[in-house]
Amino acid sequence: MSTVMTASEVHKQYNEVVTAFRKLIPDPSLRMTFSRQVDGYIRQYALGVWQADSTSSISPRHVEFYNAIWTPGSPVPSALYWEVASGVANFDLFQPPAFFQDLRQYDRLRGTALARRFADDLTLLLLLFAAVDGVVSESEAGFVNACGDVLLELCDKDGLRTGRPAIRADQFAAPRPAAPAPKQEKVPAKKEEDQPPAEPEPTLEELLAELDGLCGLDKVKKDVKSLINLVKVRKMREEAGLPVPPMSLHLVFMGNPGTGKTTVARLLAKIYHAVGVLSKGQLVEVDRSGLVAGFVGQTALKAQEAVQKAIGGVLFIDEAYALVNAESANDFGHEAIEVILKNMEDHRKDLIVIVAGYTDRMEQFIHANPGLESRFNKYFFFEDYDGKQLMEIFRSMCKKNGYTLSEEGERFMEKDLRELYDSRDENFGNARDVRNLFEQAVARQADRVSQLEEPTREQLMELKPEDLEEPA
Repeated sequence: MSTVMTASEVHKQYNEVVTAFRKLIPDPSLRMTFSRQVDGYIRQYALGVWQADSTSSISPRHVEFYNAIWTPGSPVPSALYWEVASGVANFDLFQPPAFFQDLRQYDRLRGTALARRFADDLTLLLLLFAAVDGVVSESEAGFVNACGDVLLELCDKDGLRTGRPAIRADQFAAPRPAAPAPKQEKVPAKKEEDQPPAEPEPTLEELLAELDGLCGLDKVKKDVKSLINLVKVRKMREEAGLPVPPMSLHLVFMGNPGTGKTTVARLLAKIYHAVGVLSKGQLVEVDRSGLVAGFVGQTALKAQEAVQKAIGGVLFIDEAYALVNAESANDFGHEAIEVILKNMEDHRKDLIVIVAGYTDRMEQFIHANPGLESRFNKYFFFEDYDGKQLMEIFRSMCKKNGYTLSEEGERFMEKDLRELYDSRDENFGNARDVRNLFEQAVARQADRVSQLEEPTREQLMELKPEDLEEPA
């Protein structure tokens, strides 16, 4: 397995495997339990696969693959780089999914082979995520086989046997070559007509329309448009042979978590590309853990690797203030800052850096180093979403994921989010809090609907006050 797939292709294959297995489950209650739990477990197991591969570090592709693990009707993940990297680092032991016991019990009663079929499907799915870098390593295959062995051993204990041998991951593993492979003959390039047409890049107008479609952020939208106008006029002056004063396009995003900083940064990267400032327009998102290592000399290599991925686009450093440790002048975070500053100078025509974090802490961060002060002179402030905007975000999550609010649910949620905003403190998470509330409501709704004999389409979609209210 050596083909590098896109995140959308991975999502499609994942959805096809899960959907096909779900159709094999005759019992509605068991089918509902499986549907509710499967995405969460597969995400956890993907983290374990990536932990097993000590030869590659976590990259933005891992985050894209992680966020591709969802099925229609379930919450769509939007994990950040640090969440995935932290999850990989903290993965402990493989534990069988809770629904696997239900599958085995059903097999014992009905003589079916659902549990063993799931063990095979799990092997295929984990191989899909092992190939995030285009290669299934031997250590990744070993982890996948170990997971399958745990499930098959449980099946054997229950007397659930089948004549068909289990799928083994090592059939797909590629051993790391000890020496360079012999030179191979050139394979003729595919004819142009055989290659799928590339998706057209979004126009500036489309990107600005997407920016306008974001909830709230009126001041940020105005600042972005003003910045774009400045860039466009500078290019026109250059083409007209007029002098162009030096200008830094690096930005500071200040505001609380969940206010859309990453979303705007991703759009800005594409906008900068659309107006010709950047050659590629990708966003590479990191935090302290993605830049700083624990030993002398390693931080420079780690930070340089992150910057290399971002050249041609935007390096987005979340919680950038964590790079400055006021208590220790020898903290490795200072080394990462120096690497970034040097690259901002070396690649000033094809690299934009955006630093983000809490307002007060970001001001301290910028003033901690003269090099930062001279390069970051544009500040975007992201205000908290008010109760009305939080409700708009909640509605959009419902729409995106195929849920509806009952009239009582609508009134309950409006009141709840208004109170959430009015009583906010330093832990207020804005859209992240809304996402947590939505996911909790979906879980409670699933518990309620699973008790219905034959739920209608409307019942599968509707969120009621009892789904939205946290239990006392």
